[in-house]
Amino acid sequence: MEKQPRVYILASGLNGTLYIGVTSNLIGRVYQHRQKLIAGFTKRYGIDKLVWYEVHEQMESAILREKQLKNWSRTAKKRLIEMQNPLWQDLWPELASPSMASGFGNPCRNDESAH
Repeated sequence: MEKQPRVYILASGLNGTLYIGVTSNLIGRVYQHRQKLIAGFTKRYGIDKLVWYEVHEQMESAILREKQLKNWSRTAKKRLIEMQNPLWQDLWPELASPSMASGFGNPCRNDESAH
């Protein structure tokens, strides 16, 4: 699986608690969140729905974007999500289906920890 830096936002539900992260393996990382394999904030608050993500060419730019988004107001974060995903639909099924169907097996095999 090719590594591609991405910034992502997870939510506990529509207008729910938000989590912003960065990873080079979005499928693997979201899988970990969904399976509650990562102790901490997302597990404690049931934050496991992928509602937004953005692809970057370099990890450095992804990390800068993550930091920028974390400093935004909740209202600005909601606007960002709703520009691409107005109903806050979980994007996991469309993201994971092609990878799972093509025999990647464990989606976490190339994952690096989020920064």
